[in-house]
Amino acid sequence: MKNILVATDFSNNAYSALHYATQLLASKPCTFYILNVFDKLTPILGNKAKLFNNKHRLTTLQKESKEGLEITSHRIVLDTDNTKHLFKTISKKGNLADTIAKTIEEKKIDLVVMGNKGLNETADIFFGSNTIKTINHINKCPVLAIPGETDFKTPKEIAFITDLKRDCTKDSIAPLLFLASLTKASVSVMHITEEKILNKEQESYRKLLALCLKDIDHSFHWVQKFEDKAKVIEVFLKKQQIDMYAMVNHKRNLFEKLTREPVIKDVSMYADIPFLILPHQEV
Repeated sequence: MKNILVATDFSNNAYSALHYATQLLASKPCTFYILNVFDKLTPILGNKAKLFNNKHRLTTLQKESKEGLEITSHRIVLDTDNTKHLFKTISKKGNLADTIAKTIEEKKIDLVVMGNKGLNETADIFFGSNTIKTINHINKCPVLAIPGETDFKTPKEIAFITDLKRDCTKDSIAPLLFLASLTKASVSVMHITEEKILNKEQESYRKLLALCLKDIDHSFHWVQKFEDKAKVIEVFLKKQQIDMYAMVNHKRNLFEKLTREPVIKDVSMYADIPFLILPHQEV
């Protein structure tokens, strides 16, 4: 991972996500692109929006964006003092998810980092709406969602949650393998069982996954579905003292089901633990 894109709205949550990423990749030479996206609906500092027409408003927002990025860039350089890291800023007018997708292509981004809540999002939502939109919009780059104002802790236990139906290849979990190797973390593979035994396809994927993880300390855990899946995962993460968890974002798989379940809005695991969302790899 050499090129990291970090989206910011200048909230404390966004800065915490940036700081977390720099600490996670402290030993690696990286370029961090700090991105701020604004449009005509973005709040103006000082709440003077009614005084501006659209043209004046956008000019003001652009100025605030560039100033905010400069302040953020100077702050992170002072806070980290890491000669291996280079910070560049990007200020863009437009839609956040679209802009992130374009920047991934233009800058050859290896990882997108976002805070899981922003300035205008309430504490009881498991992810900010911008984070969810971005995750569902991009399909070629992993996204690391960081809990609000979290203190960095080197991940020592990483969970990979899978339905063992697809996405257990080395390409699919490459970012997970990289981070586990980097931090020397153990990987706990979690599968929620709805049947007593794995079918032939699932057993095949289990063996493939074990092969992919052969150089990393890992374990497999079959967890019986005793209530909704979100709650089952929450209990598992707390029991195993997980520091980061990962899932593959694929239509009709466990990730999509979870992000559509209303119950996840008040499940604490989604707010407390860094979440690595892996892109589905087309075969």
